[in-house]
Amino acid sequence: MSASNSPRDRAVQNMFDRIAGRYDLLNHLISFRLDVRWRHHAIRQILTGGNSLILDIGTGTGDLAFNAVKEAKGNARIVGLDFSLQMLKRARVKQVTSRQGVNTTFVMGSAMASPFRDDSFDGAMTAFVLRNVSDLSLLFAETFRVLKPGAKFVSLDMFPPSTGWFSTFYSVYFYSWVPRIGGILSKDSNAYRYLSESVRQFQTPENVEKLIERAGFANVTTRKFMSGAVCMHVAEKSPMVKA
Repeated sequence: MSASNSPRDRAVQNMFDRIAGRYDLLNHLISFRLDVRWRHHAIRQILTGGNSLILDIGTGTGDLAFNAVKEAKGNARIVGLDFSLQMLKRARVKQVTSRQGVNTTFVMGSAMASPFRDDSFDGAMTAFVLRNVSDLSLLFAETFRVLKPGAKFVSLDMFPPSTGWFSTFYSVYFYSWVPRIGGILSKDSNAYRYLSESVRQFQTPENVEKLIERAGFANVTTRKFMSGAVCMHVAEKSPMVKA
């Protein structure tokens, strides 16, 4: 199943195909490797309760999936879903060489039309994907549908930080320097201008929390890192609720 046919979705899909080769390097470099720590927090949330089958939405090159299997000590199976063929090719190369590869499966498809049955997964997670989705309400509804009652959903993403001195510093770095650094190293300046603009124009963490609740999730919480520049949303599909 492919991504939506909207021009925006096709453009985002093509962009990720173009930058797949440098994606991991630039993530670590631009975030000063803090992205590894943030992913660790998300994994700790999703593994609580002994989940066994977990969906990684927008898996990209598979970093979140492989790290989750590692932290679960092999007691979890991860299905990575992504609409970028080149990103998935990178994930499958890692799968062959990684000890965690045996517990991972990668599927090409759109999170807005998830190719899985109702009540399939014990948990779902996503990292730095929401800003790239054209219809968040549909993504959350599809995530709710494929989760078993009682399952958790955990999301990480970037947001414009709260006002203050850090917001000023962040704006200079992320909206000015990041497009330059990313453009030089990836040889695709448009992709990293898009990255900056997608954060600048993104919804507030509070609005995202409301959208998650409207999809049917309960006990939605938000944890902020770096003055809200990165936020983690955690939610639950109530035990007695059916999609």
